[in-house]
Amino acid sequence: MQSANLLPIVLVLAVVAYSLAYMRSRAVAEPLGGIRNLKSLPFYYAARAALWCGIPALITLGLWAGFEGKVIQNIVIGSLPPEAMPQSAGQASLVVSQIGNVAAGKLNPEFVPEHIAGAASLLETLRDQSKNFKTILVLLIAVLGAVVAWFRVAPHINARESVETTLRRIFFVCAAVAVMTTVGIIFSVIFETIRFFGKVPFWEFFLGANWSPQTALRADQIGADGSFGMIPLFTGTLLISAIALIVAVPVGLLSAVFLSEYAGKKARSVIKPLMEMLAGIPTVVYGFFAALTVAPFIRDLAETVGLNASSQSALAAGLVMGVMIIPFVSSLSDDVINAVPQTLRDGSLALGATQSETMKQVIFPAALPGIMGGILLAASRAIGETMIVVMAAGLAANLTANPLDSVTTVTVQIVTLLTGDQEFDSAKTLAAFALGMMLFVVTLILNVIALKIVRKYREQYD
Repeated sequence: MQSANLLPIVLVLAVVAYSLAYMRSRAVAEPLGGIRNLKSLPFYYAARAALWCGIPALITLGLWAGFEGKVIQNIVIGSLPPEAMPQSAGQASLVVSQIGNVAAGKLNPEFVPEHIAGAASLLETLRDQSKNFKTILVLLIAVLGAVVAWFRVAPHINARESVETTLRRIFFVCAAVAVMTTVGIIFSVIFETIRFFGKVPFWEFFLGANWSPQTALRADQIGADGSFGMIPLFTGTLLISAIALIVAVPVGLLSAVFLSEYAGKKARSVIKPLMEMLAGIPTVVYGFFAALTVAPFIRDLAETVGLNASSQSALAAGLVMGVMIIPFVSSLSDDVINAVPQTLRDGSLALGATQSETMKQVIFPAALPGIMGGILLAASRAIGETMIVVMAAGLAANLTANPLDSVTTVTVQIVTLLTGDQEFDSAKTLAAFALGMMLFVVTLILNVIALKIVRKYREQYD
């Protein structure tokens, strides 16, 4: 039985174990005078039975699914004759792929060597045996756990403590998985970045003003040495993000102030949902709008006043991106402003301050930590945007501060470098990891700065 089919069966068994344990706990309590004489409520006895039934079975199922393929692959490779044994990881991958195609019926066994056909037959047998053993073992563990929990329903047993301890451990494991996943991502990027700097000098990447990662396949080919200067990419990223924030922060913040302090209930009920709809529009739609409407308009307008503008410009991408992230600033700022205690407003107004003065000198400083969080979220969204930049700003890595020129960003180049079949031993592909690492460092610095601002004002207004 497939793992996807076993999962709902285990969940059904857990529900059955819950029901049986619940009924048994009430039956045990009845001769004693009711559930008040139990050490725990019937719910905890039932929950413990469900946990004992489901958790061990799910752990077994997960471990089996995680190691099943690798174990079977090693057995199949080990069954090959010595002269057919693969000599490298790449050759082993090809052999395994060929064996899998024969086993799946995609390749006729008559057209492959005899040892490949035999290995394919062994692969099918091992897969069938693995499915049967997995099904029997998982269901047996689930039933055994439910039976043990059912027999351990007794008035003197504190099931509540057992359930809470188990749930606490589950929560810890979930938190540990999240932390370890983050750590794994960071270390994997660091490892590939170190490999990149083994091929490209450190100073060339950080101080180089040219970006052309087109490495040649042969040493004697023209253009064999690519240029890996990151300055044009980060300049384009900061330029487009700055334009987006110049648009989004004032519009979003003033919109939040209007909605929270000045708009009536009817106007608020209409304006806020319409504004938040901007966040639900796909970025590719924004990209089409930027490429087909905004960019040509900016080019024509620039030509009218005598300026030279590219058909793909940082200004077009930044303006549309700014419109896209307005809801991030507006919605979060509105929620934060509304969360300011009403007593602060009443005290300011009672002292003779106007509504405008109350907003500027009382509410806004008190809400500043949350507003900074919204702006930081919008900045992170702008820095990580790709589709709008590709369609409206282009792929040219130009080192310029002119918003009318075509530029590119770090995220666009990462996608470009990792698109299609790539060789992960080349500097061209490894450059994507180096760019990702630098982008992570920049984002981390922004987070630290924003955190210090938030802590400063929280100490003042808490």
